[in-house]
Amino acid sequence: MKKEYAVGLDIGGTHITAGVINLTNMKVLESSMHKESFDSNLPVDQVLDIWEKTIRASWDKSEVETMTGIAVCMPGPFDYENGICWIKGQSKYEHFYGLNIADLLRNRLKLPNDFKVFFENDAVCFGKGEVYKDNTNLSKKVMAITIGTGLGSCFIDKGFSISSGNQVPTDGEIWNLRFKNGIAEDYVSLRGLVSKYFDLEKTTVESGLELYNRAVAGDEMAIKAFEKMGEDLAQIVIPCLKNFSVEHFIIGGKIADSSALFLPSLNKKIKDAGLEITIQISDDNENAALLGAASLLLNSRILNNALAE
Repeated sequence: MKKEYAVGLDIGGTHITAGVINLTNMKVLESSMHKESFDSNLPVDQVLDIWEKTIRASWDKSEVETMTGIAVCMPGPFDYENGICWIKGQSKYEHFYGLNIADLLRNRLKLPNDFKVFFENDAVCFGKGEVYKDNTNLSKKVMAITIGTGLGSCFIDKGFSISSGNQVPTDGEIWNLRFKNGIAEDYVSLRGLVSKYFDLEKTTVESGLELYNRAVAGDEMAIKAFEKMGEDLAQIVIPCLKNFSVEHFIIGGKIADSSALFLPSLNKKIKDAGLEITIQISDDNENAALLGAASLLLNSRILNNALAE
């Protein structure tokens, strides 16, 4: 079987990571990994300079001559089907509003107009990547979330993202679900965690890491804040787990690193709800994102082959 390769990109507000993926076995070529940090509010040409440098460095290090396409993991708001950036008022990519990123990449890299450039939401890329890292998950219904500055989510059935229908929330997103006195992201996110601690201790912390360190050092209110976040997370996701008949639940994002502090309370609530679901804490968000982005090309090839038969 002829091997096919693609460039996977994980693009955030302050970084870009590139890696070449073998689409035949869905593995990242570790030697090809390249990461650059930058200010996404720089002028478009300066940002593209950094993107081009990163992509070319990864491609060169892979020693692969021909690529099937480029798959990009990108935060929203974004028109993922057409490759147009609609990010505005978020202190990132202020100069990219309304631009076609697919065309910009093709022009910069001197690629043909029909060269495949696919885009997907960062939370969806993470979830799909985690599924492809463990082939046993390809036969399962999976829900994946990321907890960090925000609350990302995706629902996956047999390797395909599901974002519509009565089994999942609108667009597969849970961050904006009504919860208590606000929305889910107000309670399960970095700001939600810090707010919980302030409500308990009337003390402000500078970062999630500081709160984590306080909890590890035995601060009872810091420990309680993490426990309450686990309980809130359970209340938010249990209806989703039931509606989608989830078999495997994956948690990633920066706050997942502190899972030992919130996982027990989350587990208890899920078991009390009578659900038998395996829960996984991701330890490799970056590679997962690249694999998830590359799966867009793999799924496209599978669909094209099916239509051709």
